[in-house]
Amino acid sequence: MKVIYRHIVSDEIIEKVRASDYLLKHIPYIETKSGIKKALKKQRFLINRQICNTGTLIKTGQIIEFLEEHTLQKKVFKLRLNVIFEDDFIALINKPAGISVSGNYFKTIQNALPYNLKKSEQTDTLQTPLPVHRLDNQTSGLLLIAKTHKARINLGKQFEEKKIKKKYNAVVIGKPSKSDAVNFPVDGKNAFTRYETLKTEKSLRNGYLSLLNLYPETGRTHQLRIHCEKAGFPILGDKLYNGNSPVFKGKGLFLSASEINFIHPLTNEFLTFEIPYPKKFDKIIEREKQRHFTANL
Repeated sequence: MKVIYRHIVSDEIIEKVRASDYLLKHIPYIETKSGIKKALKKQRFLINRQICNTGTLIKTGQIIEFLEEHTLQKKVFKLRLNVIFEDDFIALINKPAGISVSGNYFKTIQNALPYNLKKSEQTDTLQTPLPVHRLDNQTSGLLLIAKTHKARINLGKQFEEKKIKKKYNAVVIGKPSKSDAVNFPVDGKNAFTRYETLKTEKSLRNGYLSLLNLYPETGRTHQLRIHCEKAGFPILGDKLYNGNSPVFKGKGLFLSASEINFIHPLTNEFLTFEIPYPKKFDKIIEREKQRHFTANL
């Protein structure tokens, strides 16, 4: 197994120090005691080339090695993705709608990443690149990827501390106010979303269709879809949270992650990436506008 990190015990150890306590303070890739215990149970630590256990005592001069977790190599899904940015630590892709980010099946974005991204040359490279957040199957847009252990931990912490900001675009059914916010719990947890209305047009079928900017301040599952429905303007094409509005068959969900802001996990540079929302958003609004105009001649 590959060594991710090597550490030499240089401090003079006087008192008896258990491995589980020492590793938590000196191994940069695991930040919790439970994480250390899991790694020890999986025999991912060696001391002087011998398997390290929870109760192993640490001594000055020992060489500690942290091993890459052994996982079965999944078959690569040869789907060509639009790579927005890539370096040796992270990548950013434009996820297509209709494909899940991950899961216990073959055709996922995660299984397609090795086909699209270069293997990192860093010592702590991941066995395969990994997404650090999720987008729903039917949601398109920017998806952030980690290529090293250090990047994965750093970006996960940024998400946890709400330092990563995202903007989505959506076509919704209804006529929302110019700007407002939705504060409604999701799965019993606090959830908050700001929104701005970019344009609203009349629709023969739906009354009105509106194009929005959505800014989730929290990251609950299905948050934007639930909040739009609760606010009275469900997202067009949503089969689950539609407020009993008609669903356009075969058109998909009109929701896309169009902007992301974060701090690069290695350079500490503040990065902003933005892509245009799908063309179908403007096309459906314009089509419904023309249908309404024609019907009222």
